[in-house]
Amino acid sequence: MTPADLLRVAGDSPSEYVTHHLQHWQVSIGEGAFWTLNVDSLLISLLVGVLAMGTFWLMGRRATAGVPSKFQAFIEIVVTFIDTQVKDVFHGNRRFVAPVALTIFVWVFLMNALKMIPVDFFPGVAAAAGQHYFRAVPTTDLNITAAMAVMVLLLMFGFAVKSKGAFGFGKELFTAPFHASSGPMKAVLALPNFGLNVIEYLSKPVSLAMRLFGNMYAGELVFLLIALLGMAGGNMLLEAGMGAKAGGALAFVGAVAAGAAWSIFHILVITLQAFIFMILTVVYLSMSSEAH
Repeated sequence: MTPADLLRVAGDSPSEYVTHHLQHWQVSIGEGAFWTLNVDSLLISLLVGVLAMGTFWLMGRRATAGVPSKFQAFIEIVVTFIDTQVKDVFHGNRRFVAPVALTIFVWVFLMNALKMIPVDFFPGVAAAAGQHYFRAVPTTDLNITAAMAVMVLLLMFGFAVKSKGAFGFGKELFTAPFHASSGPMKAVLALPNFGLNVIEYLSKPVSLAMRLFGNMYAGELVFLLIALLGMAGGNMLLEAGMGAKAGGALAFVGAVAAGAAWSIFHILVITLQAFIFMILTVVYLSMSSEAH
């Protein structure tokens, strides 16, 4: 199914085309927006996660001590790179943190990488199967990035309690960052300390979720605009008197060239965003383990 075909499916105007591509496949399991599931985001993120973890598990089972295959060497490079980054940031026992960081980086990178597939491919396949809406990049869904950020927040609480104890963690919420030696001053500063700590803890997952979502969402809009420019160019050539095949070919070449240029740049974006999400997670876990 071509972009022009999808434009006819979505509506008659470019705005309807963009709106169509930004609409999720949704299923309601109860009353209210909270109980509305974005099935496409859940399905794709689950499939990508299973594929990534399955690939690493299979390679771990088949790894050899001799001369590794090219793919095994690539996997070892990724694992070593992530472990080195975690070692530089997290100075405690990283037996749990390093696998978490590796999982986050690989999972987020692969979800981001789905953006490199032409924007009309998944909606076209879904339309051919009878499903009107389908968004294939889970990280353009704020629900997915927010859910990942909430899990990081829960890990932060877990690391804080493990390193300081439940009482020590609770005490720190009311005695830091403003310290006092006398009892009355501790009582005065308790509420400001607690408020600042709540803001600090909540701002971290919000920044994680919004940064990843914002960058991926903006990139998706640019790809959609490039597709629209290709269709608009084809229409202009047709109105200028060129044949349908010639006009369509020139529009296709122009759209492919613009899309390729943006895709090359976006390879850096999707990798950088996965790395930032991963390294900030490690930094936050390290901060939670340290006393203020």
